[in-house]
Amino acid sequence: MTIIALTGDSIIQRRLLSTTDREVKPLFDIIRSCDAAFTNLEVLPNDFHGDPALDSGGSHFGAPSWVLDELVEAGFDMFATSTNHSLDYSISGLIYALDQLNRRQLCHAGCGRDLEDARQVSYFTTPSGTIGMVACASTFARGQQASRRTRVMQGRPGLSPLRVDSVYEILHEQLEQIKKICLDLGIEQLRRLDIDLGFGFEVSADIFPFNGMNFRASTQTKHLQTPNKQDLRDILRWVEEARRMSDIVLVSIHAHEMGETEEDPAEFITEFAYAAIDSGADVVVGHGPHVLRGLEIYKQKPIFYSLGNFIGQNELVQRLPADSYDQFRVQDNLTPGALYQKRTDDDRIGFPAYPRYWQTVLPICEFEGHDLVSLTIHPVSLGLGEARHRRGRPRLASAETASTILERFSALSLPFGTNLTMDGATYKLVIPRLHQRGDHMHSEVQ
Repeated sequence: MTIIALTGDSIIQRRLLSTTDREVKPLFDIIRSCDAAFTNLEVLPNDFHGDPALDSGGSHFGAPSWVLDELVEAGFDMFATSTNHSLDYSISGLIYALDQLNRRQLCHAGCGRDLEDARQVSYFTTPSGTIGMVACASTFARGQQASRRTRVMQGRPGLSPLRVDSVYEILHEQLEQIKKICLDLGIEQLRRLDIDLGFGFEVSADIFPFNGMNFRASTQTKHLQTPNKQDLRDILRWVEEARRMSDIVLVSIHAHEMGETEEDPAEFITEFAYAAIDSGADVVVGHGPHVLRGLEIYKQKPIFYSLGNFIGQNELVQRLPADSYDQFRVQDNLTPGALYQKRTDDDRIGFPAYPRYWQTVLPICEFEGHDLVSLTIHPVSLGLGEARHRRGRPRLASAETASTILERFSALSLPFGTNLTMDGATYKLVIPRLHQRGDHMHSEVQ
């Protein structure tokens, strides 16, 4: 039996006091009691070294490197590093952070010194079994993805990318309007010139490209997103390797892309998760949008489409570069805390204005070999309503808050055929039996 704890984004800037603070200790005791624990490292543990990038993941999430020691003390063993913040301090900052992880001999995946390094499996061995982890991100700025080596040239350090092939289907008359605008403004002529000069390439006959987007005429409007085939092949190659070389395979994806609402995953995420499981993954862990998304059981394997925020100290970043001040349109004389206070309009907008960003769950998965035999879901609160310097540390939710979180998670999971009911005595969701229905599994709670 191997027991694994799973969490979402850890945006950590301060001490957790996970062994001494009575409010948070019970949660971390659960994590420490597991054979292994996973979190998404949403900050860059670079001691603010490196070169601040113009395009950050929304805010420059540098952090002291000792946050890694805090997470280890809290019970974490496995760290996904491929996020939209991985290159907040450019390549130099990423290399410094990777050195900090390697110096501590931590299990991490998702970033590397070239593409193959970023793609590779990272293994964590426990007395009960070995876990192989593969991590990637679909949300990132151009140039943040690692590049491959050639026979004569080194690759570029960066993250393991899952690019998304995107097509916007629009009505015929709408497409004709876009074409006319492009011709009237000379945009289409410039695109044709790029092709004539060898800097661009033809697209398929039914596609009209505009400003980095691909449009196609249809009878209805829809945004179609599919995983890039080459990236998918590259990632699945390492998932298959992890299957050969470990007892349990964990696949992590950092994806902000959404369906109809923020709580719905984009269709390509489901396609990717299915392909990962078909190739040998035992559990797929999503994160990125900072909100909870539902749970699906596919071929007796859990897919967590997003576990939301686990540690939410994003307002406690100690240092910010000039680009952050320019981005948020504030003067350089503001301290970082004052900048974030202004950005959120004193908690009236942004993350502090919405409880869903401060609520999550802690899944505890029990495996026998590759088989999931039990799944327990603990409701977790990040303490919204507390002072800025205290909120963001997770703790087991209690009473009404716990019920609210579990009921919401159950409702988000229902569209995926996952039926969860709450145990009012313990405020946990337990799935002891899984019943097969074709390729999917229907989960039933006792």
